[in-house]
Amino acid sequence: MSAAIRDVSILPPLALYVHVPWCVRKCPYCDFNSHSVGRGGELPEDEYLAALLDDLDADLPLAAGRPLVSIFIGGGTPSLMSAGFYQRFLAELARRLPLAEDIEITLEANPGTLERGRFRGYRRAGINRLSLGVQSFQSAQLEALGRIHSGEDAVAAVEEARTAGFDNLNLDLMHGLPGQTPGLALADLERALTLTPEHLSWYQLTLEPNTEFHSRPPVLPEEEVLWDIQDLGHERLEAEGLARYEISAYAQPGRRSRHNLNYWRFGDYLGIGAGSHGKLSAVDESGRLQIERRWKTRQPEAYLRRRRDPRGFVAGSSRVGEAELPLEFAMNALRLVDGVAMADWQAHTGRPLAVLNERLAAAYEKGLLVEDRERLQASPRGLLFLNELLALVDDAGTE
Repeated sequence: MSAAIRDVSILPPLALYVHVPWCVRKCPYCDFNSHSVGRGGELPEDEYLAALLDDLDADLPLAAGRPLVSIFIGGGTPSLMSAGFYQRFLAELARRLPLAEDIEITLEANPGTLERGRFRGYRRAGINRLSLGVQSFQSAQLEALGRIHSGEDAVAAVEEARTAGFDNLNLDLMHGLPGQTPGLALADLERALTLTPEHLSWYQLTLEPNTEFHSRPPVLPEEEVLWDIQDLGHERLEAEGLARYEISAYAQPGRRSRHNLNYWRFGDYLGIGAGSHGKLSAVDESGRLQIERRWKTRQPEAYLRRRRDPRGFVAGSSRVGEAELPLEFAMNALRLVDGVAMADWQAHTGRPLAVLNERLAAAYEKGLLVEDRERLQASPRGLLFLNELLALVDDAGTE
């Protein structure tokens, strides 16, 4: 992507995603770029830190002087890395890019005992938000998911995170698990609510390609049971003051994930680390916004070797064409319960509102959109049948 001509004032906010690809054991449902090192496995912290910084340096021109509004460190299991690793990384990052005064810095962590003692060090390093991959508090479900922690480990991790000074905590919970009934799913939510998380990601287990569960699928609850779980769980979370703001995200007031909101509002983000993805905007010579997606070398060993490769860390890139923009934007924006302003759709896609409104008549008739001509907002039914709604929005992007 050319960086020759930029009007920074019209570029979207910028975030940073950092990928740490190692985990203790690959979970059978996981389709992320994660690679098992086993318990006690040695990680190349110094080498990986150097590679991350080289990767970042190569991407700095794409930042266009914008401050980072959020940082998300995902994996894998990023909490396998030491607190010193993150202290050094964040110090070097601050030397290279401006950071928003209220920047949100999230670290994904495993609630197993292997990493818990590091929470205080992570907080001192500058990380101010933890996302704990709990998934369930029940032994049978955790075993079915291949998790290495127990429900008691998860509770202890939350307690230690609080003691370490974390006042912004997300819990990841799954529902629709093998053998799960509505009662068991609600029991997981009740246990999570006793821990008063500021944010809860509550999402249904899906069988993704290239996973063990996809090749050897477990027996999952029937569709009617899944609907019951979703309806009952949504009602319980809302009653507890955790408001749903995205299809699978609930938060206390003022505690929505800034990093994920930037994704869903079609903001920009740099991606560094093995297999990371980024989305960057620039302004071309005619003043039109151009969007490029980039991804980095996936395998950790190959990624580390790229430090000495003149091709750098980028494994590939693609320009988002004008015909693709409506669907790209809608796939993110329509996940938000509040939707987005119609003017945002036009600004990000370049498509006239007249075309959108004409083609969305079917979506309004089907009850998939809220009857508000100032906003593009999925109705509760639209959130349930998002793929159908997205197909109609995609049609609206064509003339």
